[in-house]
Amino acid sequence: MLETKTIIEEKQGEALDRKSKPIAGNGKKVYIESYGCQMNFSDSEIVASILETEGYSTTRLMQEADIVFLNTCSIREKAEQTVRKRIKSFRKEKVRKPHMIIGVLGCMAERMKSKLLEEEKLVDVVVGPDAYRDLPSLLEEVDGGRKAVNVILSKEETYGDLNPVRLGGNGVTAFVSITRGCDNMCTFCVVPFTRGRERSREPESILNEVRQLSKDGYREITLLGQNVDSYLWYGGGPRKDFDKLSKEEKERSVNFAQLMDLVAPIDRKIRIRFSTSHPKDMTDDVLKVMAKHENICKYIHLPFQSGNSRILEMMNRGYTREWYINRIEAIKTIIPDCSISADVITGFCSETEEEHKDTLSLMEYVKYHFAYMFKYSERPNTLAQRKYEDDIPEETKARRLSEIIDLQQKHSLERLQKDVGKTYEVLVEGVSKKSENELYGRTTHNSVVVFPKENYKAGDYVMVKINSCTSATLIGEAI
Repeated sequence: MLETKTIIEEKQGEALDRKSKPIAGNGKKVYIESYGCQMNFSDSEIVASILETEGYSTTRLMQEADIVFLNTCSIREKAEQTVRKRIKSFRKEKVRKPHMIIGVLGCMAERMKSKLLEEEKLVDVVVGPDAYRDLPSLLEEVDGGRKAVNVILSKEETYGDLNPVRLGGNGVTAFVSITRGCDNMCTFCVVPFTRGRERSREPESILNEVRQLSKDGYREITLLGQNVDSYLWYGGGPRKDFDKLSKEEKERSVNFAQLMDLVAPIDRKIRIRFSTSHPKDMTDDVLKVMAKHENICKYIHLPFQSGNSRILEMMNRGYTREWYINRIEAIKTIIPDCSISADVITGFCSETEEEHKDTLSLMEYVKYHFAYMFKYSERPNTLAQRKYEDDIPEETKARRLSEIIDLQQKHSLERLQKDVGKTYEVLVEGVSKKSENELYGRTTHNSVVVFPKENYKAGDYVMVKINSCTSATLIGEAI
């Protein structure tokens, strides 16, 4: 067995007493590659901030790095396979540079620590989402010839005091994390086990980060959390239900609607987005704040996962088909021009053909602007893996997914076709990947727009008339 100074048990809140003082990075270069959700990309910026204060610098070139980190995702098996292949490619580079340190961060780090470090000997350091402050000490251990790991989950860590280093960004859009962890315990999901209990970040630290981004010239901010709607600050610690708070806690508490009401006025030239919402926690108050502030984008990502109430109950989603439709109707009433996207899982345990058709019918009812669509992938240690049989044949899953994708492409095209002939304010994010003579940006509805470059640049707001579209992109010209 490899010598590992840091031995981690699956206990939240335990701390390891480190007596040695971390050695400064002395200009060593760190390369960070991120996979998965937006939260992982935001976490990579936190990691860069922590290491920068210790004398490390970041690089966009893996070949010149002394330390290589993969910030990983465990939500689907394919994501883990992708990361494994990437680690092995780094191992080849290490043959040329034996001193190079390879590390795994994030959700996959927590779930597969022993396998990565000891069984397969693929990496030198493994760090979970709540242990990034320990990175300098862990890197010191690796420099001393040992393997290092810390995947302790915290009930309090939010990294709220850090100013993230914006990695490889466009200088226009930025992420601001407002919660960490998740309490929902959906039966198919590993996030509660890899990211721990849900906790909300102190409001003033969020507002200060937004103010700094405004000073730095950013034009769009996305408030991030596994479930932003359940944001509730009352003084720290794991999230409680509002009715369980003391009188004093209630008086100083801030919920998600109130937080957005505080964020939006900081800079009216900054667009505000948020992700991800949960249907069971989406309140009318949130929708009313969205309608109140023009700079809060009229777009909501509202995963429904399945259109059938029995499957939703098996998934432990906390709502029914009827409740979800109620939330859709509330959005249409309070924000009539709001665009909606979703997540869909097909082929969940025991899903019948009729239940699959319920998903298709819900899609027909809502007609989403776009969606992220997946076939069910059984994840180790989830409740679904322990309790249910993954009994839908792969060919059936693939066929159902194909039907969902085809229907969504139809709806996406229909939605965008309705925008042809209209004029929208577009925030320019950069040069189009297909042509250096074109720019791309997004509308308030999160629709991608491509138009001739002319004299415009990233960060400009441009009025664009839409002349045509594909199923994914609006095509226009500045007016």
